[in-house]
Amino acid sequence: MTATNGAPVFLGLTDLGQRPDESGPPIGGPADYPPEVAERLAADAAPIIARYPQARSALLPLLHLVQGEDGCLTRAGIGFCAAQLSLTEAEVAAVATFYSMYRREPTGDYLVGVCTNTLCAIMGGDAILDALQEHLGVPVGETTDDNAVTLEHIECNAACDYAPVVMVNWEFFDNQTPASARELVDGLRSGRPPTPTRGAPLCTFRQTARILAGLPDPRPEQPGAPGEPTLAGLRVAREHGMTAPESAS
Repeated sequence: MTATNGAPVFLGLTDLGQRPDESGPPIGGPADYPPEVAERLAADAAPIIARYPQARSALLPLLHLVQGEDGCLTRAGIGFCAAQLSLTEAEVAAVATFYSMYRREPTGDYLVGVCTNTLCAIMGGDAILDALQEHLGVPVGETTDDNAVTLEHIECNAACDYAPVVMVNWEFFDNQTPASARELVDGLRSGRPPTPTRGAPLCTFRQTARILAGLPDPRPEQPGAPGEPTLAGLRVAREHGMTAPESAS
């Protein structure tokens, strides 16, 4: 890197650590599941593993499975995945700590993520995040006392045409404002979760993790047609007779 005066700037390893809202020791908790829990999880894991030609390819779904059991990753979950896939715990932990969708601390029923990437921030994402921290009384990365809401900032989720976006357990709430975001979390905490702008009805974080693992989704199917903002570019292209170049093959 280069400073504004042209002098080189060197960053040591200590300058490039984990996100500031993540805890220190990445994974804790008990080392093993009770036998009845391990047996139940193994029954869930078997059809997931069977979908892949190589068992280790099932690691990401299995991490969702154990996250659905504990609400975050634990030493027991890491050990379970390692045993199921004939991997070392170090290999599993290396993957688990790479991806931000695997939580390292207990998570509330609803993981509320506010996008603070460029477009959402410009459109009000930073103001929404500040408003929710004040309204909930918790900083980013923490959970409310009633265990209902865990607040975090999230990276771009490819919904820039609906900015600013808030996600709850990975379901979209589009075109948010500080006021609407406060109403959103109030509904979550009161036991009356609002309906997402797009996608299926909300379920709890642990239930969502099991769905992401590849287990059956009990929610009704939702139509997947794109909305008007998503189609704006296509509409302009058609109005001006614009087409993609022909393929060379």
